[in-house]
Amino acid sequence: MIMILMQLMKSTSMAVGVAAALAVTGCAAPSVEGAGESPRVVAAFYPLEWATGAVLGDHGSLSTLATPGMDAHDLELTAQQVASVAEADLVVRLAEFQPAVDEAIDQSGTAAEVLDAGSVVELMPAPEEHDHAAEEEHADDHAEEGDEHEHGDFDPHFWLDPTRMATLVGAIADELSAIDPDNADDYAANAAEAVSELEAINQEFTDGLAQCERTEFITTHTAFGYLADRYGLEEIGIAGIDPNDEPSPARIAEIHDEAELHGVTTIFFETLTSDAVASAIAGDLGLETAVLDPLEGLTDASPGSDYPSVMRANLEALETANGCS
Repeated sequence: MIMILMQLMKSTSMAVGVAAALAVTGCAAPSVEGAGESPRVVAAFYPLEWATGAVLGDHGSLSTLATPGMDAHDLELTAQQVASVAEADLVVRLAEFQPAVDEAIDQSGTAAEVLDAGSVVELMPAPEEHDHAAEEEHADDHAEEGDEHEHGDFDPHFWLDPTRMATLVGAIADELSAIDPDNADDYAANAAEAVSELEAINQEFTDGLAQCERTEFITTHTAFGYLADRYGLEEIGIAGIDPNDEPSPARIAEIHDEAELHGVTTIFFETLTSDAVASAIAGDLGLETAVLDPLEGLTDASPGSDYPSVMRANLEALETANGCS
């Protein structure tokens, strides 16, 4: 008995030490309360984490594969994160958006349920590329890199439409209820609360963007197509759907013309990428710069602490830039 107790104490000490080390290095996927309990859920990146956590509540455990401050497009997984996929009861992902996640699922041999957000949320086609020189150069890059960052033929940024997020929340509740029927009532109640919040955000956007001096807005990264489509706006992207795209001089000249044509006051950039291009264009034209956050991940520089607060900050930024009343 004494030897068993000593072994248990040693195992506990090692677990605490590993957790502390991972917290310092940032190698582990962040998790919410209840780690080690069932159901064990893994979300691929922040918006999916927020939706899943809202439904899961106090039950089970939740980890996300994209660590804070990481661009969700360029996710690479550690061995520990791949193992977490294999051990999960549910994995929530967007297929073809993050090849590393798709590969981990395929190779893990996991019996976990996998919820593909794209199977329950209607996805829009990828926006048309306007910068053909940059498009051809980026295509060459993909060929050299083995098409690591291909996103398929769809625009992945559905979470910037709160009505689509509400659809995802409902699907997550159904999955969790099937996995853990004893807590199905809690999942349904949590989902209803999250959907109510998303409906409120949708109404705030609808009202706030109904009367504006202009409907066009310029961004460094073409991530806001769903938001623009939902609320009758037009996004003009400096670069493409991939935040790593670099605009050509010809595209920058086109942006100058677009800004002057539409009376744009602001060039939007985001928190996870450089603001150099936005600042240069704004400086040339005497315009403002401001953050419009695509919510692919949170950092200390994000304009809010969670999905609802960042969405509301985005609304305020658009209202200011577009002269909405």
